[in-house]
Amino acid sequence: MQTRSKAAAITAALLAAAGGSLAATTAKASTDVTEFGISIGFTDYRLDWFNEVVDEFEANHPEFDITVEGFGSYEDLLQSVTLAAQQGSPPAIAQYFEVATQEARDAVTSEGEPLFASVEAAIDGRTEILGEPVILGDVVSAVQDYYTLDGEFTSMPWNTSSTLLYANASILEAAGLLDVAGSVPAGSEPGGSGYAGESLPQTWEEIRAACEAIMALDDAPEGCITWPNHGWFFEQSIGQQGGLLANQENGRAGRADEVFLDSPEMMAFVDYWAGLAESGDYIYSGNQRDWEFTQNALISQNVAFILTSSGDGTALYESGQEAGFEVLAGRMPYNGEVDYAGNLIGGATLWLVNGLDDTVQDGALAFMQFLNNPENAADWHRISNYIPITNAAVDLLEEEGWFEDRPYARVATDQLALADGSPAARGAILGGFVQIRDVMTLAMEDVLVSGADPADRFAEAAEEAQTALDDYNALYAEEG
Repeated sequence: MQTRSKAAAITAALLAAAGGSLAATTAKASTDVTEFGISIGFTDYRLDWFNEVVDEFEANHPEFDITVEGFGSYEDLLQSVTLAAQQGSPPAIAQYFEVATQEARDAVTSEGEPLFASVEAAIDGRTEILGEPVILGDVVSAVQDYYTLDGEFTSMPWNTSSTLLYANASILEAAGLLDVAGSVPAGSEPGGSGYAGESLPQTWEEIRAACEAIMALDDAPEGCITWPNHGWFFEQSIGQQGGLLANQENGRAGRADEVFLDSPEMMAFVDYWAGLAESGDYIYSGNQRDWEFTQNALISQNVAFILTSSGDGTALYESGQEAGFEVLAGRMPYNGEVDYAGNLIGGATLWLVNGLDDTVQDGALAFMQFLNNPENAADWHRISNYIPITNAAVDLLEEEGWFEDRPYARVATDQLALADGSPAARGAILGGFVQIRDVMTLAMEDVLVSGADPADRFAEAAEEAQTALDDYNALYAEEG
């Protein structure tokens, strides 16, 4: 079936809204085809891949006609779905990024009913839906840990990432930091499309030492390392150190009503970051959330290391090859002075709209299983470098030799598997999370650009974040 364009998707949504019915509600035509919509947060090659999977699903299930609408950011998608819900016309499936989990749980329809239903409850113990095997129980543990709330899998995980360290092998070799033969896992060869750098720095102290050697080169790069000023990196580092971002066990034992932006774990990371900037090892674009600058800095060889999402891995490796150097991947460096608890997931998950009729709900649930079946989950990993979401997909990739040829692609999966399952490693569920992330990044910008004292500035940020959380809970908490 031919994929619909974004314009057609918007038109369909407007028509549904004008008719006063859910866009995701059954719309029986003379051909007895049931229509429903899906909103996802991509407009690039990932949307193209998603549409191909939709076409395949429709070919297997001709009783369904799926409209896909892509968005350029998760924030735009969140606003669009929220507005559509208020107008009574949300899609059947909406992809939200992980920090919108509490907002998804609190979202309501125009009638005041919960907007989203629990995926696990809707599956109701079935092992297949419309012939599609249910894969929910096979999702890898770190992802299960994040999205299991109140004892239930609330949504269907899909694109999942973690923060990784990427490095320019040529610069590291010139600085005497990389024994290529020793860093290549058994069965792989240098000179391919990238390999996992076992010799990459593992701790903050090792990063400092590596930067000292790199910046002493006669032809040293502009800086040693960079990463975006984005809330995700604070959250990752706090979790690595076993710290909590919020009370109630990071919002997992109950609704969080305290947020900790000046905790010892936060300040240890801020001081480490500020120290790298003061020494000239860390370079900053001057813009918050500047992912493009970070990636370009590595590819243009202006830095030796970057921290970014594992979901950027494929593009980085290919760009490195075009630029004439190997890109290595390693774990996100951690504070070696405390016990390591684990890195957090990133990415997004698929939410099921509440109140769908049985036909639409089963179609939406069947599509979620089809999207994440071993073949599709493995293929999604191949084209995006998001982690393979199920154990079966990992096994499939192992059997075909994917990781043997491309060991860099396994680093994020292995890193997430090291998590200890504690509330710290599972990550926070928090109201107003997007706004609180902005508070973190603005505080760090003041430290990096204006020379603000880290302790004073993050004490102020803690108060700002608490106000944001209080305001959110006043609107959405049951007792409010």
